[in-house]
Amino acid sequence: MPDVINIKAAKQIGDYQISLQFDDDSEQLINFKPFLSRSRHPDIRVWLDLDKFSTFRLEYGELVWGDYDLCFPIVDLYHNELEHFHDLKLCA
Repeated sequence: MPDVINIKAAKQIGDYQISLQFDDDSEQLINFKPFLSRSRHPDIRVWLDLDKFSTFRLEYGELVWGDYDLCFPIVDLYHNELEHFHDLKLCA
């Protein structure tokens, strides 16, 4: 993995799956449903609403929802490792 990595493209595939393409041309297909479903934090569970989930965007090479209400460290997206965040509010 390079020292600095950004997401250059994101496309929703199915309900809670997003295909990410990184600037080193690697790709990940991430299923966010297990993470969202297992969380007990109400600020995270609101993203189970598919209409709301679908509002993600790329900002400065990062995948974000809302006003940074939900986002993930790029390294975790790059390695498709979200499970250790269950009960955290991820972004300030």
